[in-house]
Amino acid sequence: QVQLVESGGGSVQPGGSLRLSCAASGSIETINAMGWYRQAPGKPRELVAIMFNSGKINYEDSVKGRFTISRDNAKHTVSLQMNSLKPEDTAVYRCNARLPHHGDYYYDYWGQGIQVTVST
Repeated sequence: QVQLVESGGGSVQPGGSLRLSCAASGSIETINAMGWYRQAPGKPRELVAIMFNSGKINYEDSVKGRFTISRDNAKHTVSLQMNSLKPEDTAVYRCNARLPHHGDYYYDYWGQGIQVTVST
């Protein structure tokens, strides 16, 4: 049983910054990857950023150069520093952690979701 607790988010004007943090706890032996997804009203869920155990990071194209993901494998935490925020970044953001289970199987765990609003 794994729980993800998110913090951060809120409302900010265009050009502002926010930092999202997520901590995983529970029965954890290892985590394959941790990252952030987002979903805006009427739009599909999309990957924002994810960091694998190898250190490889994938960013959604529109956030490259503006967002920075960081991960502490020992503490089972992941953070997303969001700078130069744009209205298009407005969405509910969810922390994700993928854990191995029973060989090639895996479980995806999700945070409750936190609102990020960028507007004037």
